Amino acid sequence: PDDLARLEAIWGDEFPAFLLDVGREHKRFAVRLLAGSLVDYRKATRRWWGFITDASPVDLSERPVYFISSNVHSVVNMLSGFALRREDELLRFLDDQGRNDLLAEYARIRAGEVPSRRENLLYFALRGYMDAHRGEAVWDEREEEEALCGIKHIDSLHVFDVEAQVIELRRLRPDWFDPRLRMPALDHLAQSDAVIVNIDYPLGMGAYHILSQVATSVDALRGVYVLGKAATLNGRIGDVMIPYVVHDEHSRNTYLFNNCFTAGDVSPYLIYGTTLDNQKAISVRGTFLQNRRYMDVFYREGYTDIEMEAGPYLSAVYEAVRPRRHPVNEIVTLYADDVPFDVGIIHYASDTPLSKGRNLGAQRLSYFGMDATYAATIAILRRILELESRRGEKGGK
Repeated sequence: PDDLARLEAIWGDEFPAFLLDVGREHKRFAVRLLAGSLVDYRKATRRWWGFITDASPVDLSERPVYFISSNVHSVVNMLSGFALRREDELLRFLDDQGRNDLLAEYARIRAGEVPSRRENLLYFALRGYMDAHRGEAVWDEREEEEALCGIKHIDSLHVFDVEAQVIELRRLRPDWFDPRLRMPALDHLAQSDAVIVNIDYPLGMGAYHILSQVATSVDALRGVYVLGKAATLNGRIGDVMIPYVVHDEHSRNTYLFNNCFTAGDVSPYLIYGTTLDNQKAISVRGTFLQNRRYMDVFYREGYTDIEMEAGPYLSAVYEAVRPRRHPVNEIVTLYADDVPFDVGIIHYASDTPLSKGRNLGAQRLSYFGMDATYAATIAILRRILELESRRGEKGGK
């Protein structure tokens, strides 16, 4: 029923006619492979990276990079302050749209009746506001204001459907930051030569190919941070999971690594969920391949976090620090003394497959679901800002 209601919301008054059209003729579904061989995938990845570097305002081959795999909204929203400077305009938009539920929530936030954050509500409103004004002047305003603080958005027009953002740390304006990012010594960012490369997280082996390409193309990696959706076998939707073990079904390796994040990095900013660290994750080949019997095996082995990217990313990390290709069907250790850069993986629960028959990735998180996304984003950005500020205090060393 929920899925049917979602389709009805998308099609509106045309929904009955749409269903009739679907049932009127025989349908044929086909799956088209992006490429047919490992070489083809590498060529495709190289082409994708070529488009990114051509559009980048800086030469990424000469800059140290903090790589983030997340989404295309939370990082930029928190660094640019675009939504926060348009608070009144966004509230008028919610009023025009009849979103009395969100306006009532905003009033409760201002009155201190609920622990929610006004910033998260404004970020949620901004998404609808920008969709409603697509092609209008506000898009140019956003691009101009982001450029003023060193943020360049790069659309994916070819090969992979993976957008990217290049963010120069030295050009960021701390006075525009989300208040939760403010910390001492941010003025030292002006001395940083590092950039953030944030991408819209890819699925499966796409993650391996992209990080491998980035690692071979930039001056140096200073951090690899992964923020993504996952199914939880022991939590609730909106919880945050921080793994220290990842079993990868692609390579059949089990990776043991020092996750640079703990519950203490996320929980101060997570309001409606729980942060679970020391978790064991499994990177599966596809979300539709999971069933209760299959997942019960994971659960009995202590795996509680099911997702699709962490394993391939760790395979790429292995190759970035070792002189050979990643092994197969082994237990692999990637502890801090082996990896000269930060590695952090945070998942937020979008599905509880053992309690309902929904596949991982089927749900679109609501306003309250943004709580986990932004709490995890805060942890990642605070980590990067702290590391670079500390380097600035030491004269860039």
